[in-house]
Amino acid sequence: MVNLASLRPTSRFWRSSSSVNGDSGSAASARMSSLAGQPGQVEMKSRSSGLQPVSGLDALSVVPLTPPPAFNASFARAQSARLAGRSPLGLLSAPKTLNESEQDRLQGLMRADTLRARPRGKNGEVTDRDGETLWLRFKVWLGHDGKVPLLASIWILIQIAVFAIGIFKYDFSPQYESARSTFGPTFVIARSAALVLHVDIAFILLPICRNFVTLMRNSVLRNCLPFDEATEFHKFAAWSSIFFTAVHTIAHIVNSYLLGHAMSRTTVGTLGHGLLCNLTTGPFLTGWLMIAILALMAFFAAEKRRRAHFERFQYSHLLFLPFFGLWQLHGMFCMIRPNTAPFCSWKQVGVFWFYWALGGCLYFVERMLREIRSRHRTYISKVVHHPNQVVEVQIKKERMRRARAGQYIMINCPAVSYWQWHPFTLTSAPEEDPCVHIRIVGDWTREFAAALGCETGRNELYSKDLGGEDPQSPLSRILPRVMIDGPFGTASEDVFDYEVAVLVGGGIGVTPFASILKHIWYRSRAAGAEPLKLRKVYFFWVSREPASFEWFQSLLEAIEAQDADNLIEIYSYMTGHLGAGEIGNIFTNDVGTDRDAITGLRAPTHYGRPDWDRIFASIAAEHVATSVGVFCCGPAALSSTLHKMSLKHTSGQRGAARFVYHKERF
Repeated sequence: MVNLASLRPTSRFWRSSSSVNGDSGSAASARMSSLAGQPGQVEMKSRSSGLQPVSGLDALSVVPLTPPPAFNASFARAQSARLAGRSPLGLLSAPKTLNESEQDRLQGLMRADTLRARPRGKNGEVTDRDGETLWLRFKVWLGHDGKVPLLASIWILIQIAVFAIGIFKYDFSPQYESARSTFGPTFVIARSAALVLHVDIAFILLPICRNFVTLMRNSVLRNCLPFDEATEFHKFAAWSSIFFTAVHTIAHIVNSYLLGHAMSRTTVGTLGHGLLCNLTTGPFLTGWLMIAILALMAFFAAEKRRRAHFERFQYSHLLFLPFFGLWQLHGMFCMIRPNTAPFCSWKQVGVFWFYWALGGCLYFVERMLREIRSRHRTYISKVVHHPNQVVEVQIKKERMRRARAGQYIMINCPAVSYWQWHPFTLTSAPEEDPCVHIRIVGDWTREFAAALGCETGRNELYSKDLGGEDPQSPLSRILPRVMIDGPFGTASEDVFDYEVAVLVGGGIGVTPFASILKHIWYRSRAAGAEPLKLRKVYFFWVSREPASFEWFQSLLEAIEAQDADNLIEIYSYMTGHLGAGEIGNIFTNDVGTDRDAITGLRAPTHYGRPDWDRIFASIAAEHVATSVGVFCCGPAALSSTLHKMSLKHTSGQRGAARFVYHKERF
C-alpha cells in the first residue's frame, strides 16, 4: 500500500479517489481513520483561535501500486500525435474523456523529455526561415531588442562627450595654467573624470523612483525609452560611476606624488609629503571615505550576494546619504585654486548639489509619498500557508489607489525590520483586496512568515481568518503590523495591449499571471464590461514540484469550467524528477477519471521541459500577421530561452507573426 501524500499537495481542492479505486465510502473512511495517528497528520496550533486546518486526510488516498507496463516508444508517439491535433499548439491540451486510454497516454512518463519536432523540407532536411536577408534579421533585432543597446550607446556617447568637454575646458582654460604646470595631464584627467561623475549622479536616482518610473511608462515616452529596464539603467550608471571614480582616484594619487615632489627633492621626502597630503587634507580624506562607502555598496550589490542577503544590500545602500554629503564637502576645500578671481566662489566649488538637485528632489518626494501611504490603516485579513513554503497574505487597506493586473507593491513589516521594503507581485485582481503569495526563501521572508504564525517546517495547507472586516478585532491584533506602498507598474500589465499573449511562469514566478487571469475571469463575468483586446491567451506554468500546482488550483479550475469561448489555454509542465513509486501512483490514479492526477484540471500535465521551439512555431503558424506578447516571470535560464525563441520566430517579412518579449523586473 502506498500513501499518495508524498505526491499530492494536501489541499481542500483535491478530490477523493475512492470511486476511482473501487472503494466504498465506508472502506475509504476506515482507511482514513487508520491513518489519523500517523506523523503526516499534525495538529496545527497557533496563538489565534481562528486557526483551522483547511485540508485533511479525506483529500488523500491509498491505492495498491500497479507496476507500469513496458514503455512502447512508437505507440507513445502515435498517442501524442493523435492528441496533439486537438490544439493549435499540438500540446495535448484537449481535456481528457472517459473514452480515452489514460494508461496509454501516461506512457509518456517513462520518457526523459517531451516529444520534440522541427519543420523539415522535402528531402527531410531541417529547414529554417528561407528568403530572409541579414538586413531583415537586423531589423527584427532592432525592433525587438534595439531600445536597450541604443540607449546604452547614447549613454556611452554622452559620457565620452562630457569627458572631452572636460579635457577641453581644463586643458585650455587660462584659469588652470598654474595647476597644469604643477601636475601636468593628470590634473586634466582627474577634473574631466569628476565632471563625468557629476553627470552620472544626476541620473542615478531617477530609475529607482518607482512612482516616477510608473508615471513615465504610462506616458508616450514608453514608445522610445525602455522603462521596464529602469533598474538595469541604475546599475549601468553605477558601474560608470565606479569606473570614473577609479580614473579620478588614480589621477589624484599621481597628483599627490607630484605635489610631494614639488615640496621635496628626495624620494623619501616626496613619498612622505604625498602620504601626508592623502591623510591630512580635506579633499583626500573625504575622497577615501567615499571610496570605502562606494566599495561597500558595490560589494553587497553583486547579484549573488544581493539574492542571498537582501537585507545587507538594503542596509549598505542606505550609506548613499553620507556618500552624497561627503561628495558635497569634497569640492568645497578649494585646494587647487584658479589663477584668476574669484578664486573660490560658490559657483566654482561644491557644485555637487547642482547636478544632484533633480534626482534628489524626486527621490525626496518618493520617500515622502511612501511615508504618507504607509501610515494609512492597513491590516492582514487572512493568511494561508500553502505547500512548498509559500504563504498567501490577504490585506485590507483603508486608502489605496486601484491597481492594474500584473502590478506589484512594496511591503514593510516593522516587527521584522523597519528599514526593509520588499517588492511582491499582486496575485489579486483589481476587483479584489490586495493579496500576495510569498515564497519563504530568505531571512526576511522567513521571519515574516514566523510572525504570521506559519512554521516553515510544515507542508500542510491551513488558513487563518482574522476578524472579518474589523481591524480592531482581538484576532487581528495578534498579527504584526504591515505597511504598503504602491502599486507600481511592470511589464506584465502590458498584456492587455495585445490580441494574443503567451504567459510563462516558472515556479513562484506565476504570481503576476494569477492576477491577470483573475482579471480576465472577472471581466468575462461582468455584465456590460468593455470587451478585451485579448482574443487568445496561452498560459504555461513550469514547476519542479507537483505540490506547487495547488497554489492557484481553484482559479485555474474556475477558468477551465467557465471559459466557454476557449480564450485561455492552460499548459502545466512538471520538470522535477519522479521516482518509480510516484510514477506508479500517477498511473493508477489517472486511469478512469476526467481530471489530471497532478493538477486536478481537465488539461493533462506534461512531464519534462517544454519544447519552446515547437510551441513558438505553432503559435506563429496559428496567428499570422499578429503581434504576440510573450511575458515571462521566472528563472534566468527560462527567460533567456524565451527571449531567444521570440527573436528566432519573429519574421521580418510582411504578414508573419511578431513576438514581443517582456521580462518581469522590479
